[in-house]
Amino acid sequence: MVKIRLKRLGYKKNPTYRIIVIDSRNKREGAPIEELGHYNPKTKEMKLNKESALNWVKKGARVTETVQYLIKNCDENGALIYNKKAEVKLSRKAQAKLEEQKQKEAEAAAVAAESSEAQAEEAQN
Repeated sequence: MVKIRLKRLGYKKNPTYRIIVIDSRNKREGAPIEELGHYNPKTKEMKLNKESALNWVKKGARVTETVQYLIKNCDENGALIYNKKAEVKLSRKAQAKLEEQKQKEAEAAAVAAESSEAQAEEAQN
């Protein structure tokens, strides 16, 4: 079976990948049938021959999840369209501090609302 997958390059803790078409029985770093492009996950830089990749998919090549994501999120030139996540993950400690801060703000707002109600009653009397 023919697969479109990533071939790891680069040195320790600094990976770069080539997007390749290869027989699934070959090793990850084996000789590819065709190289479609490259991808650097650290800099989010990518160059992909999208037309050729889609052509291989039509011929019946299986695509790994990561490569499918890259094909789906690239433009006409083969560059990656990277959308940063709006939500930032916080540690438990940071989440607890944030909740505590929200509670203090809510209590302060409640106290301010009570004092404004009391002033409004005094003004009416």
